[in-house]
Parts: sequence; structure tokens; C-alpha cells
Amino acid sequence: MSEIKRIPIINVIDAECIDTYDALAIEEPLEIRLEYMLAGQPKVQNISVTMRTPGNDAELATGFLFTEGIVKSSTDIAHAEHCFIACAENKENVIQVKLRDSVIPNLQNTERNFYTTSSCGVCGKGSINAIRTVGDFVQHSDNIVVNGELLHKLPAMLREKQQVFEATGGLHASASFNSDGELLLLREDVGRHNALDKLIGAALKQNLLPLDNQILLLSGRASFELIQKAVMAGIKIIAAVGAPSSLAVELAAEFDITLIGFLRNQRFNIYTAGHRILLPIHENTD
Repeated sequence: MSEIKRIPIINVIDAECIDTYDALAIEEPLEIRLEYMLAGQPKVQNISVTMRTPGNDAELATGFLFTEGIVKSSTDIAHAEHCFIACAENKENVIQVKLRDSVIPNLQNTERNFYTTSSCGVCGKGSINAIRTVGDFVQHSDNIVVNGELLHKLPAMLREKQQVFEATGGLHASASFNSDGELLLLREDVGRHNALDKLIGAALKQNLLPLDNQILLLSGRASFELIQKAVMAGIKIIAAVGAPSSLAVELAAEFDITLIGFLRNQRFNIYTAGHRILLPIHENTD
């Protein structure tokens, strides 16, 4: 499926009107279904519907299941594919993740099906406690240290590689870099949480987790659900072009994550765990 749709528009500049076309990022629903064995019988359960940009749907689904704590590793998953047989219509918008027969999914935090929009990755959750899933990499030690000067270069490198954003101006991105500034993974989506799930799903498939030796760069703001997903993937440095929320800062501090915001125009703020960033001597204005 295409990620971009061109539509006719009227472009108004001062007093002049021009008939032209604009490129839009496509937004469509994706239903995520989980197939597993229960008491010796196959069971299919609808887990979530999210508004997303088509593409990397299997990564999105598996990344979502992992960051929600429903599956623990890539070895839990037999395969993930679009529901071509059971769905007569909209088969491109339904994806079914089949678990291995011996795997029992952790569904205790999904008391009911929940709906997520492209702007909110946690809508419909019963409480913050249901989101605060503790993953296997929470206590994982790390030794990553990054030069502050390197961070300044990352947003430009991300923008250069954001193909769909360049065409539409309407997508979020999540990207991972190593400590030398090499771009390792990049995923885009209309939903910032979807972009990160796609990236984590790709890392899960490639057996790269935990990502404790990489820098996560977010093209927009750093919200609570993005920090939660990063915790699950073992990420220790998060840099956002935009602002963090208060709850995002609290969660980053709780899990000893280095959180950086407003990374643009040769400046940034360090909100938590600044020991991983090598900086010039600075003055304390307190």
C-alpha cells in the first residue's frame, strides 16, 4: 500500500489562486489480532485498532505486542501477516500475529479491546499502572556515553532520510543511532507511538534488543507512552526535537534514562540522567 496520496487543492498566495496538487500522508486503521493456543485449541483475539500510515505493518504489530508486554521476545512469535484468508474486505488493514504453540500471551493489562489514535498511544487504558509494564531490560546495565556535540548533528541526519515527511510534511519519525552517530534504523508514521513501535518491531525481528547502546531520536515531542516503550526496549538515551511532558520526565528519571528535549538549532536541554552526555564545563545559574 502507498504511504502518500496526491489530491487536487487550491493554493492561495496573497491574492493569487493556483490549482495544483498536494501530497498527503495516508492514515488508515490497522486491526491487530493475536492467534495463540488456549487449552489445546487455537484462539484468535482482537487486541487493538490503531490509526497508522501503511507500511511495516508486521513490525508495528509485533513492536506493539512487545512494548505492551504481551510477548516477551521474538522467539514467542511464529509469524505475522495480513489476514488475507479470513478477511473478505480491508485485508490490508488487518494483521494477525501467530504465537508459537507453547507461548501463553500476557493479556492481564488488556481487560478489554482498546482503541488508539494516531496522536495517542495509550487511549483507553484503565490506568497509568496498566501502562507501566516492567520489561526484561529494566535493570539492564549500560555504559553508553555520547559526546554532546554529536547530538547536534542528529536532527539533520534524520530529516535527510525522512522520505515520506519530505514529500508530505505530515509524519513523525523514530530513529536509532549508535554512539558514533551512524543511523541504524528509521521508521515513519502519522502516529509518533506507531513510528516507535515499528522501529522496536524491526529491532525485535533482528534480535537487536536491548537497544542500550543506541540513541533514540524522536522527531517531535517526548510523551509518556514513548518513554514507556523505550523502557521496554532497554533504551537509555532519548533525544527529542520537541518538548517532553512532565510525566515523561518523571518516568525517564524513574528508569535512569537520559532524556533530552528541544534538540534543534544547536541547543538542547538535559532533563534526566545527564551523566551519559559529555559536555563542556558549564555554569550553574542557581
